[in-house]
Amino acid sequence: MPQSSPRPDAFRVGFVPGVMPGKWERIWRERMTRRLQLVPVEVADQEVALHASRVEMCLVRGEVDRDVFHLIPLYREVPVVVVPVDHPVTAYDEIDVSELDDDLPIMPLSLARLRQRKDLAFRPVTGVAESPVGLAWPRDRDDPDIQAFIGIVRGRTARSSRG
Repeated sequence: MPQSSPRPDAFRVGFVPGVMPGKWERIWRERMTRRLQLVPVEVADQEVALHASRVEMCLVRGEVDRDVFHLIPLYREVPVVVVPVDHPVTAYDEIDVSELDDDLPIMPLSLARLRQRKDLAFRPVTGVAESPVGLAWPRDRDDPDIQAFIGIVRGRTARSSRG
């Protein structure tokens, strides 16, 4: 990451499927003059996108290499199982993972909502770890825009200071 490379016109923030950064984008537009560009990134590609400087920051799912990246945990998503609407699982409000067949897909709730169709239903699954979502950026990068986006994500007002 050479310091001499020109700064892109837009501040690029990646986001993985299921993460909805619209609220933060709206606040950025209200406060900042530099344009914010939201860049879709697959979970398997989230660290690569940061390493390659395709994005300055990324809303990630799961863990990242903490020796290389800062990570602010934002929230944890409930795991759900996705089944046909006539499946016996739909009789439950939630179900333990031990009661499921191996071929049933379990995913974070936000991903299930992305795949929502009339013929599918989802139910929360217990006995499975929740899926963490966080904001990551390289440890060797820091600038006012990174700090501004951190403030927005953390809910700081335009008048608040970090101190």
